[in-house]
Amino acid sequence: MKQEQEVAVRAVRLAAQVCIAVQNRLVTSDSIAKKDKSPVTIADFASQAMVSHLLSSAFPHIPLVGEEDASTLRENTDLAAKMMAAIHDVLPQLDQQTALQAIDRGTHEGGPQGRHWTLDPIDGTKGFLRGDQYAIALALIEDGEVVLGVLGCPNLDFDAANKGAIFVASKGQGAQVLPLDEAVAPPQDISVAKVEDISMARFCESVEAAHSSHSDAAKIAQILGITAPPYRIDSQCKYAAVSRGDAAIYLRLPTRPGYVERIWDHAAGVCVIQEAGGRVSDIYGNKLDFSIGRGLDKNKGVIVTNGQFHQQVLAAVQQVLGI
Repeated sequence: MKQEQEVAVRAVRLAAQVCIAVQNRLVTSDSIAKKDKSPVTIADFASQAMVSHLLSSAFPHIPLVGEEDASTLRENTDLAAKMMAAIHDVLPQLDQQTALQAIDRGTHEGGPQGRHWTLDPIDGTKGFLRGDQYAIALALIEDGEVVLGVLGCPNLDFDAANKGAIFVASKGQGAQVLPLDEAVAPPQDISVAKVEDISMARFCESVEAAHSSHSDAAKIAQILGITAPPYRIDSQCKYAAVSRGDAAIYLRLPTRPGYVERIWDHAAGVCVIQEAGGRVSDIYGNKLDFSIGRGLDKNKGVIVTNGQFHQQVLAAVQQVLGI
């Protein structure tokens, strides 16, 4: 697993460089006002192309479940050219045909047997467009179980002096946080927060109410006696925050019937949380099942805790949701 982790961290680190450059160059007040998603689209495709290419070069027989495919780029030559310009700032040797083929590797269906990667090239579109938090989320799944997770969080502080962090965990090996710039500091071991009383715990939840019910979360906090305001950040950075103790609870509560979570939105974060000593389940207390395919079809909602109060949080969630 050492080689897989090294390659995965390098791929996420390089993809983060592209995303940072695109965000700094193309995200403007005008693009936000118009809800113009072209910057995130360019960064999404560039990130998936680079990560997929680097993974396939090192591990050609491990397929990829990715969020994107290259059909839009094949139809829009201007968008493809902008993507390649972003890529060439970091990976100049990657040609367009190879990049498009790398993106299309992401169409694998996943499943219960063998190994496959899963990638969300930019998790947190609205955060990216606001200049706030987003994540590059990469995980390796083996026989339906997540065995490696890497979360690149370019706008999350590594420490007081350094912006940008990469959270990484391999099954049975614990979890670490690395600076985005590997030259500034060595990796640090991380663990979830230890809280003496659940009323002192801090919630972490999505900025966007459409992603998780804020009103239900407020009711759950009231039941648990938690009075601190929630820590609201975008993307799988919430998993990262809980893994190093910035918060102790993260809830992704159902907002509409029939919605199925995608594996790339949770796999990397689940691995990091579990190796940091935390616990993840759905709203029924079941483990997230990554063996089905591209979706978490057997699960509903997500509850992430430091593990210490998981059953209490689960009971409060079920009370509020009436299940």
